[in-house]
Amino acid sequence: MMGTTSILEEAGFRVHESFDGDEAVTLLTEHWESTVLLFSDVDMPGSMNGFALARYVAEHWPLIDIVIASGHMLPAAGDMPEKATFLTKPFNERMVLSHLNEILPDDRKPEPLRNAV
Repeated sequence: MMGTTSILEEAGFRVHESFDGDEAVTLLTEHWESTVLLFSDVDMPGSMNGFALARYVAEHWPLIDIVIASGHMLPAAGDMPEKATFLTKPFNERMVLSHLNEILPDDRKPEPLRNAV
């Protein structure tokens, strides 16, 4: 099974990986203008989990679409910003691509994603 980074790269995204939420915020501060999507797991080390990162990103960079994933928990009311979507693990490449095709407007999809599903 492909990892999430590989799935996103195959779909045409340029991926910036981060170890934790704090590093993700640093990367987004540098690259927010070219960032289309935040794809994060709920569980991560550092000062914030994926839900907190999603809320931070929605507040600071509202044009970035957000997908949060977990195989251990489902979001409760208020965990995620309104615009964020959730994927349950385990997932496969087809599920991720289908989800992204559904949530992203065509003008924000890389060409390979538009033709993927």
